[in-house]
Amino acid sequence: MSRRQELFALAKKSLVALINLLLGLETEVSELRRQVKELTDRLGRNSRNSNKPPSTDGLEKPPPKSLRQRTGRKPGGQPGHPGRTLEQVAQPDHTRTHKLGSCPCGACQGRSLRGEPLIDYEKRQVFELPPKLLVVTEHQAEIKRCPVSGRLVCASFPDNVQAPAQYGPRFKGVQSYLNTEHFLPFDRLSRLVEDIFGQPLSEATVVAANQRIHGHLTPFEQDLAERLVREALLHVDESGLRVAGKLHWLHVASTDRLTFYGVHPKRGTEAMNFFNIIPRAEGWLIHDHFKPYLTYTECVHAFCNEHHLRELKFQWEENGEAWAQELSQFLLHHKQRREKEGLPSERHFQNILANYHAILAKGRRKHPRRQGRQAQSKAANLLDRLEDYDHCVLAFLIDLKVPFTNNQGEQDIRMIKIRQKISGGFRTLHGARVFARIRSYISTCRKQGRNILEALERAYLGNPFMPAAPANGP
Repeated sequence: MSRRQELFALAKKSLVALINLLLGLETEVSELRRQVKELTDRLGRNSRNSNKPPSTDGLEKPPPKSLRQRTGRKPGGQPGHPGRTLEQVAQPDHTRTHKLGSCPCGACQGRSLRGEPLIDYEKRQVFELPPKLLVVTEHQAEIKRCPVSGRLVCASFPDNVQAPAQYGPRFKGVQSYLNTEHFLPFDRLSRLVEDIFGQPLSEATVVAANQRIHGHLTPFEQDLAERLVREALLHVDESGLRVAGKLHWLHVASTDRLTFYGVHPKRGTEAMNFFNIIPRAEGWLIHDHFKPYLTYTECVHAFCNEHHLRELKFQWEENGEAWAQELSQFLLHHKQRREKEGLPSERHFQNILANYHAILAKGRRKHPRRQGRQAQSKAANLLDRLEDYDHCVLAFLIDLKVPFTNNQGEQDIRMIKIRQKISGGFRTLHGARVFARIRSYISTCRKQGRNILEALERAYLGNPFMPAAPANGP
């Protein structure tokens, strides 16, 4: 080989190495750009443009940017709103009459009115706590001597009077109510009882009351599960909570009249099968597109569009995705149109569906679907879901029963975050399940207009309120 050929071969080899190096650098730079973009997107996400909870926003809260559109209505209560104000009762507990001795009109120089006939009363009522909130009833059982055997015998006490000194069922219900509904920890609940009622309260007393109510609510929970299965529309959600120092999950299945809570170590299908409500549901299942829900095929799925609006908001505010803004406006427009005009006709729905996919196609040109196991951007993943489950997204235009969002389920599950902020986690899984069952009962009673304290007293005595039948079947 000549010298010239050797130099040419060496140059060729160096050029190939340089090209490979540049290709490698280009791949590395592309990957670094992807990572930087992912980290930048993560920093830009908050509770208003993603599914992150508000607790992750930190002290520097993002400026409010509501997804709601202007309605033109004035702030405050709207016409027809019933309002909530203190009103007089027909039968007061006590009546005090104020006599009119002399005339205050000023024209008669205070003439006496004692002999004048009574025409009417002007009434004003004052609502106040009684001076003594806790009433003590002493039960005395007679003791006599049998004239035949000569033995002393004693009358029987009522079944719920078992100790020399004890709290009654209504007061036990109040303890459970304050602990379960208002999340008062045992020490604070003990101080409240001593400060207001003037009596001591131990943690064991509250625990025993909760345990008894929990046991008596077993038939209620069984009946509740059967009624939820027959509902035409079911909201479901889940949220993490700490139990014995480990992550567990609170699951909810609810309607506007029924609420079921259950605690399980798992979040997905293992927990859903354990509670056995979702696997048997045959109506609409409203959720936030958590994939395990989609494994159940007996029900009809509808997605929460509030989640979509937040994700779309992030894409067009942080990434400048015009299609995301257009789709957000599209969904809100048809939500308002349904509220005014009702459901579209089948032909109109097909036009809506075509326009929906036309908007998604604009995003697809920038974010094509990748094959295999290649990583995709958040925008591409969002487009996949919106395309693959188009009828789940637009379910609110298919059936009037289907809401635009899963607000019912999210509102019902939100209380567990408040509970953890106030009282922390649970010591045991059994304690968490006691809380969940009692909370299911309280929430259902409230939705059905029941007096909560009376309902808890009934549960303590073993005669719990049973939920009313659903208004409409699936």
